Amino acid sequence: MQSLGLFSQENSNSANIQTSLKVRALQEKKGEFHKRTNGESDGYRVKIHFSADKTKAREVQTKFSIKYSDVSTYEEYQQPNFVIIVGDFKTKLEAYELLKKIKEDYPYAFIVKSKIRPTKL
Repeated sequence: MQSLGLFSQENSNSANIQTSLKVRALQEKKGEFHKRTNGESDGYRVKIHFSADKTKAREVQTKFSIKYSDVSTYEEYQQPNFVIIVGDFKTKLEAYELLKKIKEDYPYAFIVKSKIRPTKL
């Protein structure tokens, strides 16, 4: 009887070691993926402004940041325009919720596909 318990315990330890190795391998793969993608993934943002005037774009970005301080803002240059996009949303529905919230201040805003940064916990 005692040998049966020992055998069971050895199987349990072996399974734990295999699980631990698999978890470590997945963590390494995830780390490598984040290095290659810079931690970004597919998602959505809301474009609130674009124009050739860099000063105007920065003014719009600053005004937005003051009023909606909980939403990330980004400036991009998409020739020939300076573009202000906001938010980091995994789903279009999440982006739409922000769009509804800001539509009065930014009536020409619209949702765009983008690479997004992970949200901070």
